[in-house]
Amino acid sequence: MTASASPEALEPKDDALDAAAWAAVRAVRQGATPPAHLRAHPLLRMLGPVALPRAAVIAQIGQSLDGRVATVTGASHYINGPGGLDHLHRLRALVDAVVVGVGTVCADDCQLTVRRVEGVSPARVVIDPAGRLPAAARMLADDGTRRIVIRAEGAPHCDAPGVETVHLPAAAGRIEPRDVVAALGRRGLRRVLIEGGASTVSAFIGADMVDRLHVMVAPLLVGSGRAGLALAPIDRLDLARRPAAAAFSLGEDILFDCDMRRSAENRRAEGGVSDDVDGIDDDARGRRLHADG
Repeated sequence: MTASASPEALEPKDDALDAAAWAAVRAVRQGATPPAHLRAHPLLRMLGPVALPRAAVIAQIGQSLDGRVATVTGASHYINGPGGLDHLHRLRALVDAVVVGVGTVCADDCQLTVRRVEGVSPARVVIDPAGRLPAAARMLADDGTRRIVIRAEGAPHCDAPGVETVHLPAAAGRIEPRDVVAALGRRGLRRVLIEGGASTVSAFIGADMVDRLHVMVAPLLVGSGRAGLALAPIDRLDLARRPAAAAFSLGEDILFDCDMRRSAENRRAEGGVSDDVDGIDDDARGRRLHADG
């Protein structure tokens, strides 16, 4: 993966400028063009392409320097620091739906809200083929946000009041990522964040269903435990995915913003990614997007 040589940083902090930049990013989601004086701000650089009002699948994963997402006991709170957590909540605020696997809900009892930043919480979606979701899971809380449980055909409906159950075909207990994205698109949820866990993110990348990947790396050596991304094995490095990437510093954490529809080779040939935010990353307008199935 090729990244810019020097990560762009939000430090030193300028709270007023950062707030203005975040408001500009959210306005991009509504089709606005950011003010010229804010276009170089790191928040616009890292989140402007995500905010563009178009169908897209974004995935994120937070990990240690040695690629671990949890210890051998499953402990993962918190690998990333406050800057990384704020970034995750900003991603949630820019999408229609946030998707997790049922294993993540069982392990972390995640809320999937945007409580750390200003914005609107997206629909909460859990992929739960066999119906393992705990009835008391916090993501099912009736707080006015849309909630969807995706289950295999033949599995029971979710009984929680107001929760939508979507049944999709499954093979060997797994539901195809393409079917998940298509089902959400049919329900008006065209901008999707795949948040976790690592196996769910890996499945969507392996199925070529991710347009942009955000990898948040913490200065931490776990040494053992659960690995991050796990894709099908390859024999040669020329077969590896090499997305165009840029790096940003978020406090102690480093974010790698990876354009999964644009190779590093293309980036170098073009002399860098076009980010003139008329739109941001203009060439992506013609890119294949698939949220409507």
